[in-house]
Amino acid sequence: MESTTGPRWKAKSFAEIAEANPMSGIITKLQASLSESQAQAMLSDCSDALLEATPELSDSLNRACFGKQINTYDSDKQWFQLGPEESFYLHHALHCLTINGENGNAMNAVELWECMVSRNKAFPQLYIAYAHLRGKNWVVRSGLQYGVDFVAYRHHPSLVHSEFAVLVLSDDNDGESRLQVWSDLQCSLRVCGGVAKTLLVIHVIKRSTKNKLDALLLRGWDEYAVIEERTITRWVPEHCREDHASDGGATQ
Repeated sequence: MESTTGPRWKAKSFAEIAEANPMSGIITKLQASLSESQAQAMLSDCSDALLEATPELSDSLNRACFGKQINTYDSDKQWFQLGPEESFYLHHALHCLTINGENGNAMNAVELWECMVSRNKAFPQLYIAYAHLRGKNWVVRSGLQYGVDFVAYRHHPSLVHSEFAVLVLSDDNDGESRLQVWSDLQCSLRVCGGVAKTLLVIHVIKRSTKNKLDALLLRGWDEYAVIEERTITRWVPEHCREDHASDGGATQ
C-alpha cells in the first residue's frame, strides 16, 4: 500500500537510519529479549496489560514502539502499559509474552482472547487489522486523536510522521458501521487531509464455514480475515484541472 503523500521523514538523514535498521530486525530483537527474560505482564481491568521491564528491555520496547512507558521513581525498574491489541500480538503472534489474569494465573491464548472480546466486542476486528499491519512491518499506534482506530508509521515515530489514518470496518457490527453516509466520509477525509495522512480503510469479515464442525474447529482469531484494504482520498477539482492542463489538455 502506498500513501498519497509518501513518507515524510523528520530529517534528511532519517531515511538512511531507517534503512540501516529495519523494523523487522528490531521486532526480532524484542521477541528474543522478551523470550529470554520470560517476561510476564498483568492484565488490568481496562484490558491493558502492565509489564515490568529492565532498562535493556525498556529500550527494546521503545525501539519497537510497543506500549506506553510509565514514569516511576525507581530507575532500575520501569513499567509499560500495553494496549489490548499489543498484548495479544506479543502473546499469540510472537509467542514471547506471558499474560497473567487478575487472579495471578497465566492465561492461554483462548482465555485471553475471550477476555478481550468480553470487554470490547470490536476487539476481534481491531486485532486482526492491527496484526495485519504489524505483519507488514508498519508501526501501529492509537489513532484516537484523529478520530480513527490506528495510525500507521513506516518506521519509528521519532524518525517519520505517520502516513495512514486507519479505519477498521466489519460486517459483524450490529448496524454500527462507519462511513455509511457521505457526511462521515467527508469528515474523515477532511481531517486526514488537514494532518497530511491518507485514509486507509481495512475491511475485516468472519470466514464462512460449511458446517458446524468447521465452525467449532476455528479458534476465535481464525474466524476473521482481512479481505480488503483500500486507500481513500479527497478529489479536488482544481488539482485535476491543473494536472490536465499541464499535460496539454484543454479545460472547459
